[in-house]
Amino acid sequence: MGTVAYYTKEGLKKLREELEQLERVDRVRVTNDIAEARDKGDLSENAEYHAAKEEQSLLELKIAKLKQVLSTARVLDDSQLDSTKALIHSVVKIKNKATGKEFNYTLVADSESDLASGKISVNSPIGKGLLGKKVGETAEIKVPNGVMKFEIIAISR
Repeated sequence: MGTVAYYTKEGLKKLREELEQLERVDRVRVTNDIAEARDKGDLSENAEYHAAKEEQSLLELKIAKLKQVLSTARVLDDSQLDSTKALIHSVVKIKNKATGKEFNYTLVADSESDLASGKISVNSPIGKGLLGKKVGETAEIKVPNGVMKFEIIAISR
């Protein structure tokens, strides 16, 4: 069994909806594509058939991976978290000590990360650097061109 991964209710709902789409819509479409291509005759030279079979195997792999993720996924109860430390689902306000710029990031599971909306994965370099830190502490994050230092300004939920 894999490691438990924590998600928001919305994040888990999105994963379940994606699985349902793959199983009920995409799987049926691919099966129909294979049947249509098979009806066209000689399978050894039938590019449509081979493409549909390839798509089917990729689809089944994606479904299996998603089922694995869902089997270890749990909804996180934010009320039980320690809000003095940066943890998954924390909103962390940080200041780049070199530039003085401030940023707000929400720490989330990999599949929920969306940099454009300020959601970064707890497994990203910045996410890993912030985990467990408290207000006033400095996170040192190794980047390709050195080390970035971020001061933790605030933590909220």
